[in-house]
Amino acid sequence: MPVYDFESLEGALKNRNNAQSSGDGQQQESAPSPPPLHVIIRQRRRVVAHDDAQEERRYMPFLTPIILLANVAVFVFTMYLNDCPGNTVENYNNNNVKHSSTSCVLPLLHRFSFQPFQQNPLLGPSTLTLQKMGGLERSLILSKHHQAWRLLTCIWLHAGVFHILIDIIALLVVGIRLEIDFGALRIGSIYFLSGFGGSLLSALFVENQISVGASGALFGILGATLSELLTNWSRYEKKCAPIVTLLLLVLINLVFGLMPHVDNFAHIGGFVVGFLLGFVLLVRVQDRYYNNMLQDDKFAGNDDLLPGDAIEDHQQQQQQHQAKIRIIMRKYKVYQIVCLLLSVILLLAFFVAGFVLLFMGIDPNKKCSWCHYLSCVPTRQWQCNNNSIPS
Repeated sequence: MPVYDFESLEGALKNRNNAQSSGDGQQQESAPSPPPLHVIIRQRRRVVAHDDAQEERRYMPFLTPIILLANVAVFVFTMYLNDCPGNTVENYNNNNVKHSSTSCVLPLLHRFSFQPFQQNPLLGPSTLTLQKMGGLERSLILSKHHQAWRLLTCIWLHAGVFHILIDIIALLVVGIRLEIDFGALRIGSIYFLSGFGGSLLSALFVENQISVGASGALFGILGATLSELLTNWSRYEKKCAPIVTLLLLVLINLVFGLMPHVDNFAHIGGFVVGFLLGFVLLVRVQDRYYNNMLQDDKFAGNDDLLPGDAIEDHQQQQQQHQAKIRIIMRKYKVYQIVCLLLSVILLLAFFVAGFVLLFMGIDPNKKCSWCHYLSCVPTRQWQCNNNSIPS
């Protein structure tokens, strides 16, 4: 929102009043009268808008590129560790099968070559390598070693080239724009907390499978974008088109998540956390408050009412009016405050309940017999039992 320098406005108004009241032996023509207040406001508005545009152009998003580079670096290291030509890998029947280097995809890459399509159709490492690198697996989190760190490490892993390319494109399209608008701190918080929330929900519902990927964090960015549009509703002229586009994008991806090899619980968890965080971290003061005050300002458009004969009365009214503007400009709308408070409560409830259920060993699938269909729906073309699934 534009920030108006009221001290400059008051100074200009004071200079103008002094010029008008200094007629003791001096001619009014000797010093030209300063412009009226509404002209000063209009000029300041142009300057502030220009400064905001310049500041936006000067800001270079750095967090989003760092996240992209980190994901690529981790994937390259995972493929180096995988070493398809020289490793013994597990197949889907848990039998160790030694395969030759010719069975690897793109053997010219040597140890960076990919697993055979029968084991990983996404052009990536083996399930065993993903597990060693920190893939999410419920049994390992609840084991005697309590490997809860997998809730964080899994969001940096990817099941294959196709998987990481999709995540990179999504982050470039949405993440950079949001970082320019709101800064690295808020967008980084949404990204990591959403990824953590998606991992938590996945650990509760996905059993006997390894889940990897940053899709939960990316769905959180999409959810935060949607809630930002809703909570800052009056700031936008074209509102329905972006909301419908976002809803369609999320719906298509959730439907795609009903197929095997995709962890839809990470998508759902990340979206819910990001949607709630958007009401908390992306709320902005509404410009309409200030615009309404300008419309009601009797000094803003009528030069005849500017301080003249009744200087003291007009100055007092102007000071009261400017103080009123300062107060109103800091206000949020009621629905923004309500959404913020409800979101904080729901976020705390989500994470507390998730941790309690997970570390007490409670299986939500026993209480909800149909919940597993949210992640995969078996058909004649595929089954839902997989060793490794990308989120």
